[in-house]
Amino acid sequence: MKARIVILPGDGVGPEVTAVAVAVLEAVAAHYGHEFTFDRQLVGGAAIDAAGEPLPAATLAACQAADAVLLGAVGGPKWSDPNAKVRPEQGLLALRAALGVYANLRPLSVHPALAALSPLKDEKLRDVDVLFVRELTGGAYFGAKTRGADYATDECRYTEAEVERVVRRAFELARGRRRHVTSVDKANVLETSRLWRRTVMRVAADYPDVALEHQLVDSMAMLLLTRPASYDVVVTENLFGDILTDEAAAIAGSLGLLPSASLGEGRAGLYEPIHGSAPDIAGQGVANPIGTVLSAALLLRHSLQLDVEAQAVEAAVGHVLQHGPRSRDLGGHAGTAEVRDAVLAALAGHIAHADAFPRGVRACG
Repeated sequence: MKARIVILPGDGVGPEVTAVAVAVLEAVAAHYGHEFTFDRQLVGGAAIDAAGEPLPAATLAACQAADAVLLGAVGGPKWSDPNAKVRPEQGLLALRAALGVYANLRPLSVHPALAALSPLKDEKLRDVDVLFVRELTGGAYFGAKTRGADYATDECRYTEAEVERVVRRAFELARGRRRHVTSVDKANVLETSRLWRRTVMRVAADYPDVALEHQLVDSMAMLLLTRPASYDVVVTENLFGDILTDEAAAIAGSLGLLPSASLGEGRAGLYEPIHGSAPDIAGQGVANPIGTVLSAALLLRHSLQLDVEAQAVEAAVGHVLQHGPRSRDLGGHAGTAEVRDAVLAALAGHIAHADAFPRGVRACG
């Protein structure tokens, strides 16, 4: 197939990790006979420096015309003044809104070989397989904001339609998993959460085959650490989702491991690792590219409908996590390029093995 993929390297380690993901996508295209065209554009602090705004019109137009968008990271100390009128994060928020990617998918699992890196005990890590579905284009991040001499406000606003579409996405995803949805809100205090819960309950009636439970966000923060294996699909609003998914990343052992996919109504999506720009290690060649590579796998699966190829990338990453080399955040000494080369080698090996033993045929012995 042919696909046009916009690459937004962004700031900090973004250019380093997206380069690895592009190398993996190029290898996938070569092995499977696809034609991927990569269009690199500016976003975030790099765009502010070059064009004076975090999301230039050319970048937005390219993203809107693409089959998928792969982002590295935005932000850094250079642009961190909270009083600045133009900030890198504004570009990312504007891009999400413009693309209409209202559902942010963040899968969480713990690779057995990395269990020792998690702050949780081994017995709590067994069978952890959670898919977070975070509403991404509403809530406090997009509400009206005011600032006075001695006060500030951030409006948190949701409509039933905004809640319903992301909740339906969560229930549909649950049908392909273990058929259990946990909705997280703060309905004992917040009016937006009461709307959220009422809408979730109405939508749930259309999915009698999927179990539903409600959790308040404060108790969910505790339960995520005490019994993470109890959860299947977790759906929540923008701010709560941002916080809970970063908490969940600690369970996996490193922020550098986890990918994300931001999806709307069509196939096009925005894909990015959940880690930030990590300015303290930018340019040193030591950033962990695994989260970005796994984001590329999600891109293959959700936007390009290439599930076999996505599984091949995930299998290659699993092999490297099991056998090494590992980056510094995983207790190893490998640089970004060394991890890249290992993933590419594992990918080639996986594909060669799959070609030798097609589906339904197994090696003896």
